[in-house]
Amino acid sequence: MSENLQAIEKAIITKQPKDVVLAFLLNTSKELVANAAEKLVAEDAIYTSLNFNNPELKQIEPWAGTSTGREVYVYTFSNVGTYWNVDDFQVTDLIGEGETVAVFGKFTYTSVIAKNTFTSPFAIKATVKDGLITYFQFLEDTYASAASFRVEGEWTIQQDADNSKRFNVSANS
Repeated sequence: MSENLQAIEKAIITKQPKDVVLAFLLNTSKELVANAAEKLVAEDAIYTSLNFNNPELKQIEPWAGTSTGREVYVYTFSNVGTYWNVDDFQVTDLIGEGETVAVFGKFTYTSVIAKNTFTSPFAIKATVKDGLITYFQFLEDTYASAASFRVEGEWTIQQDADNSKRFNVSANS
């Protein structure tokens, strides 16, 4: 039995929040996530990806925002594996207190179409009840992930009233 499936079996037996979250993360490839979600995610689980509700970002990354249901987990992680090649994904810290689990780490992805590579830290807050994930919030460097799809265009940036501090950011920056 593979390490991925062993992690799911352990989580099912122990029902420990840290085991459940780690088992889910070990099984988030587009080939494995449906099975992991079926066994480790509650049917009415809430998933918050990157923000609570940002319509513009949702156009770039359709899973962004808050959604409910096990199928959202499958949709989100399947699309990560479709939009990007996962070059590296490392969990550096996994902390649990009662039903709450915090996970920290970093990943490197390369966008499939634009071929832009970025490395981002990530943070997850998850809630596990009775051996099932009921809440999962995933945060990353959203600017870098969205920019990995940029193939052309330019933004003019101005952070304060001093016009001399304006600058442009382009797809080739």
